[in-house]
Amino acid sequence: MTTPVLRSRLPHVGTTIFTEMSQLAAEQGAVNLGQGFPDFACDPKLIGLVDEAMRAGHNQYPVMTGVPALRAAIAAKIAALYGRSYDANSEITVTSGASQAIQTAILSSVHPGDEVIVIEPAYDCYAPAIALSGGVVAPVAMRVGSEGYSVPWDAVAAAVTPRTRMIVVNSPHNPTGSILRAADLDALAAIVEGTDILILSDEVYEHMVFDGQRHESLSRHPRLAERAFVISSFGKTYHVTGWKVGYVAAPAAMMVEFRKVHQYNVFTVNTPMQHGIAAYMADPAPYLGLPAFYQAKRDLFRAGLAGSRFELLPADGTYFQCVRYGAISDLPEAQFAKWLTREAKVAAIPVSAFYGQPTESGVVRFCFAKKDETLHKALETLSQL
Repeated sequence: MTTPVLRSRLPHVGTTIFTEMSQLAAEQGAVNLGQGFPDFACDPKLIGLVDEAMRAGHNQYPVMTGVPALRAAIAAKIAALYGRSYDANSEITVTSGASQAIQTAILSSVHPGDEVIVIEPAYDCYAPAIALSGGVVAPVAMRVGSEGYSVPWDAVAAAVTPRTRMIVVNSPHNPTGSILRAADLDALAAIVEGTDILILSDEVYEHMVFDGQRHESLSRHPRLAERAFVISSFGKTYHVTGWKVGYVAAPAAMMVEFRKVHQYNVFTVNTPMQHGIAAYMADPAPYLGLPAFYQAKRDLFRAGLAGSRFELLPADGTYFQCVRYGAISDLPEAQFAKWLTREAKVAAIPVSAFYGQPTESGVVRFCFAKKDETLHKALETLSQL
């Protein structure tokens, strides 16, 4: 019997660093501040609304584009927060989390040979989706200094070629915790003006912006919104990452193409959870209160490291804190993260893992979306290194 030869569509992709570090943390009995998920429960009211939806019989396929009530609630939220009116029927689609939305947006828009500008460090699902579409990643590295990470828009402009099809932006930014400001959006708009370049805007941490600053959604910028897939996630917003429910907003012509792919890679999304989330969104307080909730955790974590040998980089958004560790070790980032997990019993993620080509900057990322007692336990050892 001949064994078939399987040619990988993603030959350079292995187990993610998140899986690797979480497994090591479990083996070592370490506090896991690596993978980005909360260790606390969501609002019981949300669970109750999902339970009510199940008992009411909402357990069969919903329409492919998402439960109408949820799409209407999403459109209303975007209009209230960012001032853009998306049509709930033709410009909003509910997705199986943000990662599926990202992949679908890329697969629906990027053709073989097209170039996609990705600003690094970058969340690790962008490049594989581009590869599956036959596209080519054109990486542009962020600048990092004592004031943190920033996007070099001159380098982004220089990376644009006649083959550029899309630019991927992410704010608040994973892994760096940086945010885009109004001037950044104006710079991006100037780059794409007069072109057919599309934009994918990953905004899953939209409600985690701190110190009184505001989230600059691309929905807020008319010239950018007209060419952008704007993506967010209820998993991040409502502390239910395992539910995998997100959404994308885009102009109708772009959404037509998006839905062509969406209907064949997932077709539709968990019905009772959509109904439950739609009902829960009637009260905006949970997401309006999120900045203060996570800022308190960020401040607790930063205060606990203030006297340590870690150098804290700015954390304007997300639930991640990046630190330089040069005063503690000269190990490469991946080795330092493993050493930290084994010796200090705290897991982190090396920022070098967020680059297509290994790029060392002596920075690791901690997740502070944890119970206060979890953070205190981690700080006991981190502050003593």
